[in-house]
Amino acid sequence: MLTKILVTLLVIAGAFAYIRSGRGTKVSNNDKLLAGENSPFFSRVVIYAMIAVSMLASAGYWGWTWYDDNTIVEVTISSPVEAMSASYQVRKKDIEAQRITTVDGIQIRLSNQERLTVKATESQ
Repeated sequence: MLTKILVTLLVIAGAFAYIRSGRGTKVSNNDKLLAGENSPFFSRVVIYAMIAVSMLASAGYWGWTWYDDNTIVEVTISSPVEAMSASYQVRKKDIEAQRITTVDGIQIRLSNQERLTVKATESQ
């Protein structure tokens, strides 16, 4: 949380410094013509390419997170008080601190004494 606040403050400070510095020296129209006409087109292509890469990376991250959250794992609950253990198949996203929800929709509440063992299921 502190990192997010520090990064936000750093971005605000950078934007403030950029706005305060202004555009710099003015360039005459002759210098613009000498710089070439392709520069605006090239910068526009670079900007659109960066946006496309960013969107693809975001979509890839979202897809991988969805795939990983829906992975089915085998959860074994061991109770030292009753000396028993039971195994259930659960999606990763349905494992919470005090409760798990099985693939069949059964919600199991956990106590502080119970121990969970999570392992990957064998691919069929």
